[in-house]
Amino acid sequence: MISSYYMFMLNSEFIIFVPKIISKEKMTSSEIRQQFLDFFKSKEHRIVPSSPVVPFDDPTLLFTNAGMNQFKDVFLGTGTREYKRAADTQKCIRVSGKHNDLEEVGHDTYHHTFFEMLGNWSFGDYYKAEAIEWAWELLTDVWKLPKERLYATVYRTDDETFELWKTKTDINPKHILKFDEKDNFWEMGETGPCGPCSEIHINLSDDFDNPKYVNAGTPECIEIWNLVFIQYNRDEKGELHELPAKHVDTGMGFERVCAVLQKKNSNYDTDVFTPLIEAVSKLSGVKYDNEESKIPMRVIADHIRTLTFAIADGAVPGNDGRGYVLRRILRRASRYGRKLNLNKPFLFELVKVLVNTMSAVFPEIKEKQSYVERVIKAEEESFNVTLDRGIELFEELIKGLSESEGKVIPGEDVFMLYDTFGFPVDLTNIMANEKGFTIDEAGFNELMESQKQRGREASKGKFASVNISVGDLTSFEMIRTDKAEFTGYDELKSESKITGHKKENGNDLIILDKTPFYVEAGGQIDDLGKLIVAENSLNIIDVTKIDNKIIHVVENENERRLIPGMEVIAEVDQKRRWDIMRNHSATHFLDAALRKILGTHVHQAGSYVGPDRLRFDFTHFARVSESELRDIEVLVNEQLRLNIPLQHHRNVPFDAAKKMGALMFFGDKYGDFVNVVQFGDFSMEFCGGTHVKNSSEIGLFKITSESSISSGVRRIEAVTGEGVEYYILSQINHLQKSDAKINELLDEKKKLEKEISELKLKEKLGQIDSVISKPNEVAGIKIYKAKVNADNMDELKSFGDELRNRIKFGVGVLFTEIEDKVGIVCVVSDDLIKDKKLNAGKIVGELAKLLGGGGGGRPHLATAGGKEVNKIPIALNEVEKVIASFI
Repeated sequence: MISSYYMFMLNSEFIIFVPKIISKEKMTSSEIRQQFLDFFKSKEHRIVPSSPVVPFDDPTLLFTNAGMNQFKDVFLGTGTREYKRAADTQKCIRVSGKHNDLEEVGHDTYHHTFFEMLGNWSFGDYYKAEAIEWAWELLTDVWKLPKERLYATVYRTDDETFELWKTKTDINPKHILKFDEKDNFWEMGETGPCGPCSEIHINLSDDFDNPKYVNAGTPECIEIWNLVFIQYNRDEKGELHELPAKHVDTGMGFERVCAVLQKKNSNYDTDVFTPLIEAVSKLSGVKYDNEESKIPMRVIADHIRTLTFAIADGAVPGNDGRGYVLRRILRRASRYGRKLNLNKPFLFELVKVLVNTMSAVFPEIKEKQSYVERVIKAEEESFNVTLDRGIELFEELIKGLSESEGKVIPGEDVFMLYDTFGFPVDLTNIMANEKGFTIDEAGFNELMESQKQRGREASKGKFASVNISVGDLTSFEMIRTDKAEFTGYDELKSESKITGHKKENGNDLIILDKTPFYVEAGGQIDDLGKLIVAENSLNIIDVTKIDNKIIHVVENENERRLIPGMEVIAEVDQKRRWDIMRNHSATHFLDAALRKILGTHVHQAGSYVGPDRLRFDFTHFARVSESELRDIEVLVNEQLRLNIPLQHHRNVPFDAAKKMGALMFFGDKYGDFVNVVQFGDFSMEFCGGTHVKNSSEIGLFKITSESSISSGVRRIEAVTGEGVEYYILSQINHLQKSDAKINELLDEKKKLEKEISELKLKEKLGQIDSVISKPNEVAGIKIYKAKVNADNMDELKSFGDELRNRIKFGVGVLFTEIEDKVGIVCVVSDDLIKDKKLNAGKIVGELAKLLGGGGGGRPHLATAGGKEVNKIPIALNEVEKVIASFI
């Protein structure tokens, strides 16, 4: 039981009061955690595992920051669980937004970037009464916290909860307090599920019966548990409506509870942190016995937890998003290591200490231990190269400012430390504060914005000169229409109507009611093509999208009149689009192969998909070796040869797409409905781009380069299809000066050309499917006829062999155009040769006469040629008549 309370001081400024607990045996943090879970298991709760601290399925979050994140879909009404009650300990990271306490971490005893949140939930099952009763039972009966020191706060209008505290517990009624929205009303966002909450506080001061300390922001009275009652839905007007199913969502800080129950003055003095602090002390040879050493050790102990759990769950230090958060944290810890004379990489050595203490609860950190250590060590080594020089330069800056009696480090100097030496601005701020200086953060931010603006300007394309905004649409001459259809998934040529028009910089800007033109997005570049007006063909030189309308930039040198209501044909450059689609689909196969070969920590960090090549940026901590590149290339080509059909799931509800298991990307903005591109079991991603219909249409895939574009981000460039042929030719030209390499390259070229030829033929043979699906009949004999695409007579003959192998009883006739001439092949099944005396040579000879040519051959397969290409449709119509003449 608790017999007394005592206080201590922090930095001579901050007084914290902690209960002194007397018990037969001190509970370990593992026992405290297990006690919480066992308690709620006894209340028929499902004990669920923590969700990953990196929420890749929720693009609105950098990191999981609360236990309720994994149940957001339940609260929103878009998902369900097979259980109604749940409890867990959730891994959480809070380092941004309103929960950004990074500056306080290590300097006080209770702020953390990583922490565990103990929680219990009810999904339309029990409600306020049980939640309050059980919370009181755990705190006072199981953990023996003194009732006279506990307070409960409720929302100012929540009389129900107020009365439940009085009737369901023996709390002092004077300790039930009402507060407003700021402290006791929880909301997921501006709209959606929300409700009142009831917080449980403990007063650790001698004046424990005085309510003035509650929610006063003083350390004498701290919140230990928050019970949220989700009972309303807030609509877009801000009005509250009762939910049909009401939920309970509670959260308790694990590290804070451990400090109380283990009678420690600081969270860092509990066994949650002491193994790490002892390891840092041993590595540095510095004792943990004064503030000068305690602050760096607390920072390091906290930060290694964040780094280990985040990296194990798939995040990687990088230059933006959650990657940059991790990089800041790692560099902050590295710099604090310098204060302990830890000048070489050391953080990675602490991973094993954390694994030893926490892997029983979170086994993923043991499974990924080696990988986490390598990532952290590589990042430390990279930063160490510039850290010492940066510190020296910082000291020089400080000295110069001291001599001129300045106490503010200019924004340009802060920016230089960031841009040249990789010093995050918060790290420079810490170093400045230690010297009694401040930084010109506004000046730094202005320089950062200028740099970003220069980057945006450099990346702008030729359309930058058009400068269209949503407001500019009012200056278009428009006709009223509800249609604005994108047809480019299914066709490359659409009969359309002009619905909007404007002249700009000598070009015509038009809007169509439907268009096959794709606007740059997701790395795939814009389509180019033609606008056909009557007999006139005008070039479409650019496209963009404003307010969900596609604007076509039309080159109209002869001032052809374009007005709303005019019927036109919008035609995409088909060859260019096909090359783009091959490369785009190939990026999906590459992404999947990278994750299989290198690991699931790989995530897309950017891409470019053009007609000539593809570029794919991805998170990875080290150079991709030659053997790994070979394995990736081989795996991609193996999959391409499997003829995997595209499954294009369009307009799928966002949550349904997530449940499909489709890969999504943090930072991308998704609407309520999305497209999912799937190639069998190998690849499935959120994607709004255009793709080939079958993997074999990509042809060959060849990696041309692998490089680093920033720390933690690699780049692969590759080509496909015709691009492989150009690549081979370029390599030949490059290596012609080296005779020793020519034969080797030619052999490789022949091999690739053979494979390309085989793949092309395989793709073209797919045309036979449509031929045999629509036979005609003459005298009971099935006739298969069509015009096909073949490059030469040998290829056409192969078509004939394929057709003859696939028809059991019938005659097949195929026509093609080869260099402005006609090629014909005729095949006859064996039974018709025997029973009907039909002869392929005679049939093809008669058909050739219709085309100004001649030929013949064997009874079962014969070829012929003709000169009059324009008469192919006539010959196709005469096939049945010619065959009938021989029956």
